[in-house]
Amino acid sequence: MGKIFIPIGQFQLSLWMIVLLVLLIMAWLVYVGLIKKRNNVKEAFASIDVQLKKRYDLIPNVLFIANKFMEHERELLTGITELRAQAVKMPAELAQAKQKIDLDNQISGMMGKLMVAVENYPQLKSDQTMIQAMQTYSEQEEHIAAARRFYNSAVKELNNAVEIFPSSLVAVMVGVKAAPFFEASEQERQKIDASSYFTK
Repeated sequence: MGKIFIPIGQFQLSLWMIVLLVLLIMAWLVYVGLIKKRNNVKEAFASIDVQLKKRYDLIPNVLFIANKFMEHERELLTGITELRAQAVKMPAELAQAKQKIDLDNQISGMMGKLMVAVENYPQLKSDQTMIQAMQTYSEQEEHIAAARRFYNSAVKELNNAVEIFPSSLVAVMVGVKAAPFFEASEQERQKIDASSYFTK
């Protein structure tokens, strides 16, 4: 029987083609993984936006009730109204996530101040409509917190892929960037003065 000889040049060419094909398949799989992770972040961000819109719908009700009683808190009420107006106008796009996060933190901080201020108005504190509005608002905050956790988890997955080799190379080539985390605002990081929750 005759032996089959493959010329060295052809063998090397075939080997390089196989290596190139494997690298292309790996790059494609990394690319698909990056796009899936980015889409998960977009989905999670959209979920937060849905919850924030529900909060923005609740804010006017809380302010309307509070406005009847809180004569000395005009600046606070006006500030919340202005921030809410900005938030409602801002499009829910991942490209503006940082601005949305900052604005949301400002709203959370001012609403926290409002809830503390309510404690200084016994009539308002005992008003059933206000009690119900505050309970609904508190429940909505829990939904927002859950949506933030889901978003931050998706962001962690994406950011790891964007920053760790070899997927970082593919991310640079296709323009996939790291996304910002939803972090606690400065006010949320501050110590709580329990005495401020009680009227004297």
